[in-house]
Amino acid sequence: MGDDAVRAAGAVLWRPADRGVEICVVHRPTYDDWSLPKGKLTPGEHPVVAAVREVLEETGVHGYPQLRLPDVAYTLPSGVPKTVEFWAMRADDRPAVAVADPAEVDDVRWLRPEAAEDALSYPADARLVERVASLPPITAVTPLVRHSHAGERKRWAGNDALRPIDAQGQREAEAIAKVLLLFEPARLMAAPALRCRQTLEPLAEKLGLPIVSDSAFGEPSMPDEVPDRVKAATARLAEVRDGPTAAICSQGKLMPPLLATLSGAEDPEPYKTPKGGGWILSWAGARLFGLSRL
Repeated sequence: MGDDAVRAAGAVLWRPADRGVEICVVHRPTYDDWSLPKGKLTPGEHPVVAAVREVLEETGVHGYPQLRLPDVAYTLPSGVPKTVEFWAMRADDRPAVAVADPAEVDDVRWLRPEAAEDALSYPADARLVERVASLPPITAVTPLVRHSHAGERKRWAGNDALRPIDAQGQREAEAIAKVLLLFEPARLMAAPALRCRQTLEPLAEKLGLPIVSDSAFGEPSMPDEVPDRVKAATARLAEVRDGPTAAICSQGKLMPPLLATLSGAEDPEPYKTPKGGGWILSWAGARLFGLSRL
């Protein structure tokens, strides 16, 4: 994507209704169209943060992200490419607030999925609604991140478990906190390495929560120990999945094989995660239904 490309984010916002769900659609008077809530990213803004912000501004409703949906890409009349990152979001129970700008959105409606598909002006939006309406109930989400940057291992003379995050890592930790706040974690868990704990410290400060060290999410010292550690992490995830949302910080040698195992995949390569990156695990009961890369 070129530097002049427009990046935006939005959501299929839904709420429970009698015998199913309702979908939120908005009318934009400038274009005289019916759309899903969405808007441009501000400089440096993470797409999922933008999606939640745009939902609140355009609908007055707080949205809880559950699953990343396929992006929608198209070319603007000016010839500039635009990509919109969409998320499935459940409407929060908090009271709705006023729409931020009535000149931008002058009508907000909750419709049955079929009616929403008919009302939306763009086929790509309608396809996203159809996709969300067909999903099984997402019963839990688990944010799983890799620790942020901590210098170079070879330049650290002490115990590697005590290697701290560096200045870049601190910036990444602050950014991670902004993202993970959206998922409202009530528990924070980190692999024993100091850099894992430090990655979650900005989030812990914002939430007033302790960080619990859990060796199940730490990478083993020897490669042949990885399968056993994957089993331990899988079992631990099953234990925490159905309780209050847990945000977890793990390590780069464990996450790819762990995610591959959870997904039923043989190749861990697609699940490699950069430092400071992560995933949202979306569960339908005991089944991992979706993996959303952050």
